[in-house]
Amino acid sequence: MQIIDPEYTDFDQVRREFQWNIPRHFNMAWAVCDKHRGLDTSPALLYEQQGGALETYTFGDLRTLSNRLANGLASIGIVKGDRVGIVLPQRIETGIAHIAIHKTGAISLPLSVLFGPEAIEYRLRDSGAKAVITIGRHVEMIQDMKDQLPELETVITCAGEQGDQELWALINRGGDSFEMVDTLADDPALLIYTSGTTGPPKGALVAHRSLIGNLTGFEMSQNFFPRAGDVFWTPADWAWTGGLLDGLLPTWVYGRPIVAFEGGRFDPEKACDVMGRHRVTNAFIPPTALKMIRQVPDIDRYRIGLRGVMSAGEAMGAELYEWGRDVLNVEINEMWGQTEFNYLVGNCSAIMAVRPGSMGKPYPGHDVDAIDDEGNPVRPGEQGELAARTGDPVMFLGYWNNGTATEQKIVNGWFRTGDVGYRDDGGYIWFLGRKDDVISTAGHRVGPGEIEDCLLRHPAVAQAAVIGSPDELRGSIIKAFIVLARGRAGSEDLKKKIQMFVKDRLAAHEYPRAIEFIDHLPMTTTGKVRRLELRKLDQGKN
Repeated sequence: MQIIDPEYTDFDQVRREFQWNIPRHFNMAWAVCDKHRGLDTSPALLYEQQGGALETYTFGDLRTLSNRLANGLASIGIVKGDRVGIVLPQRIETGIAHIAIHKTGAISLPLSVLFGPEAIEYRLRDSGAKAVITIGRHVEMIQDMKDQLPELETVITCAGEQGDQELWALINRGGDSFEMVDTLADDPALLIYTSGTTGPPKGALVAHRSLIGNLTGFEMSQNFFPRAGDVFWTPADWAWTGGLLDGLLPTWVYGRPIVAFEGGRFDPEKACDVMGRHRVTNAFIPPTALKMIRQVPDIDRYRIGLRGVMSAGEAMGAELYEWGRDVLNVEINEMWGQTEFNYLVGNCSAIMAVRPGSMGKPYPGHDVDAIDDEGNPVRPGEQGELAARTGDPVMFLGYWNNGTATEQKIVNGWFRTGDVGYRDDGGYIWFLGRKDDVISTAGHRVGPGEIEDCLLRHPAVAQAAVIGSPDELRGSIIKAFIVLARGRAGSEDLKKKIQMFVKDRLAAHEYPRAIEFIDHLPMTTTGKVRRLELRKLDQGKN
């Protein structure tokens, strides 16, 4: 099943002719698992463990195991509307847990294994989670905080740690059949907390229908997924929208296998090895990960054979696009969306001309523009806040227990994303930065993206992030934090060369008047640069 006919050759024609068909009753578990009764022996998950052992699970396995776990969850009192936390890496248990939770009508609460105790406790308390499924160090961590979590009744463990229940014991004693709870398309399925780049994390309540809303963008950003033989992989944590709704779940909607690699923190050479060995054809790889892969020497030895790659989470820029085209032999399709309103804008290099540096055009079924403070679209080329029309099936239901925050996001029928950009005469959307990240310097408003992209073109630069640093004369000056490429050493002379490199290519007001070399950039667990941390670092030195 494909929503977009792969015979289309004109992107704008697809947009003009497309219409949503959202059923009244819909459940994600049916879409990713139970509808695939003809694929019982087809691989669904290629699960590579840290030690290298490989396990293959079929769609028949997914259905049986998730039915058993759904019965097990029901036996411990999980009912429709309950929140069940999942603190697991890319594993078979993670996928089964989401499906089983949705079959019971409960709401899955994905949480990153990189979270520490404060982050975990905040989300479990705020969500009122009734149960949590976890492994390793998080078992004892969560048991220790149960006294502070009055609504948390059960800690379910994966591998024999001391918990209230053991996951595989629940699975093994559950029956092979389960009558899926009837859910409306508008019923909640997921509670995903934002990464907290601009304040305390907020829980975005995501409906079952949002999976359908993701599919036009998913198909087109992967150059018409699926095709025969397609295998998907993403290094993105399945606890986040990028890993879950841009990778795992839509891949299963189309009955194709996804690689699960429990490899810990991102390692670019391991990533290349995984893509080569498993003959990965399609991937979601965030820009931060692409920048690290870009530094891998002799990359051809991995025999990577990608036909479709989507990248999102940070501005990708023209440099990474050109590198992907020249080195990976694939035109990377940049995409833009948010936890609250995902897969809105992007490219499809199979049928549209890519304008390197642009995020692309709104995917079919989505209406996106730059607006002013009153919610009116601005003229092409004029900066505004990027916004999406409400009423879209991919739009979230609202922030958990925070109606005020939800209302503040909507103006004149538009959902305000907090990102600044513009639409050009051709309908392409260009990202300039978060509203808080746009730099005012000597009367100019400058987005960090173009400068960072230019910095990446310098051979000494591996990664770069730009902020505004307070300045008495100009209000702010542009400051660049730079991670140097392998074998490069920082010096005052190199700073001057990098400054001139940018000044010669952009404009006099856009070059970084201050440069600081840094070992690594502070990142959120979703791979976004934490500019707030860079501002604090800068303030400590001023």
